[in-house]
Parts: sequence; structure tokens; C-alpha cells
Amino acid sequence: MAVGRTQSQLMRQGIDMYLDRLRHYLPVEVKIVDDVKASRSLTREAQKQQEGMAILRQLQPGDRVILLDENGREHTSREFASVIERHLGSGLKRLIFVVGGPFGFSDEVYSRADSRLSLSRMTFNHEMVRLFFAEQLYRAMTIIRGESYHHD
Repeated sequence: MAVGRTQSQLMRQGIDMYLDRLRHYLPVEVKIVDDVKASRSLTREAQKQQEGMAILRQLQPGDRVILLDENGREHTSREFASVIERHLGSGLKRLIFVVGGPFGFSDEVYSRADSRLSLSRMTFNHEMVRLFFAEQLYRAMTIIRGESYHHD
């Protein structure tokens, strides 16, 4: 799930390529939550609140929710593959990864989340995060299946 649409055609093409590859392994769906347009009358906190409410409306009670967050835990690609493998083997119905808006997540979304994941200590724009994350999910599946895409 992501807040706001991917505007860059180049990024959309890359994301779509990895999502198509991922669908050979498991069902994948991307839900877009409309972003709240900034205005002078809307504070950053109010924007996070509105986007947070939209995120929470998309979640179901049994969902495992992982936020892509700069303060989350970092993993190597193999460690991340192990995390995915554990979730897939747990009988979990839905594993939801959430990319927030430009100002992050509301306190309510943080409270609902089961964990946080960081792709890097560096900051990337939200469109790049979507592409990098789609590639890492694909990489994780190839690692789990013992395929030759990943090289240590």
C-alpha cells in the first residue's frame, strides 16, 4: 500500500516489471491511498492524520502490517528473504507493507503496525522507495526459491 500515485513513467515501468515477476511466486496487489495535498490551512500533522485514516480504512483485523520507515530495522537481502519466508509459512492471510506520504505516518498508523522496515539510512523519494522495495521483494522470492538472481 502506498500513499499517492507514482507520477514518473520510468518508475512505474520499473515497479510494474518487478510486480509482474513477483506474481510468478505469489499474489501481489498494490493499493493506492490518495495523498492529501498540502495547503496553507493544513499542517503536516493534519496531513499525516488524514492519510493515516485512509491507510487504516484499508486494513483488516488479521493483517500483518509493516511500515517502510526511516527508523525501521535494516536487513540484508538474505535476512529480508528470511523474514518473508517466515511470514509466508505462518498461515498469515495478508502481509501488508505500507509506504507513507511525504511527512511519514500518523501515531495511529504507528500503533497499528506490527513492525517497521528501513531500506536504508539514506532518504529516498517515495517513488524510488516503491521501485527499490518491489525489487527487494522479487529478490527475496528468488532467494527463497534458490534461484540465481541474487549474488553474495
